[in-house]
Amino acid sequence: MKIRKGDKVVVLAGKDKGKEGEVSFLFPKEGKLLVTGVNIAKKHQRPTRETMQGGIIDKEMALDISNVAIVSPEDGKPTRVGYRFDSNGTKVRICKRTGADL
Repeated sequence: MKIRKGDKVVVLAGKDKGKEGEVSFLFPKEGKLLVTGVNIAKKHQRPTRETMQGGIIDKEMALDISNVAIVSPEDGKPTRVGYRFDSNGTKVRICKRTGADL
C-alpha cells in the first residue's frame, strides 16, 4: 500500500472531488481509508450508556484508495508514488511528479 497514515491526499472522484485532507485511518484488507473532513455522512445515533446524548451526528465514511492521490510536497498537485533505494539501502517513497522524497 503506497498511502500511509498522516499523508496529505486529494480526492479524485466522488461528491467531495477536489477536497484535500490528511489520512487518519487505513483499512488495508478492504482497500479503503478515512480522510479528515472528507466524505461526511449524517448518522442517527441512539442514546446509550457511553453516549448519553442521542441525535444526528456527522461521521466520516471510508473512501476507496483508488479515489485519492497523494499531494506533492513541492507544487501541491496530485501525484503518483514511486520507490527508490537510499545510499544506506533503505527503501524511500518518492514523488513521481517532481522526484522529491515523501
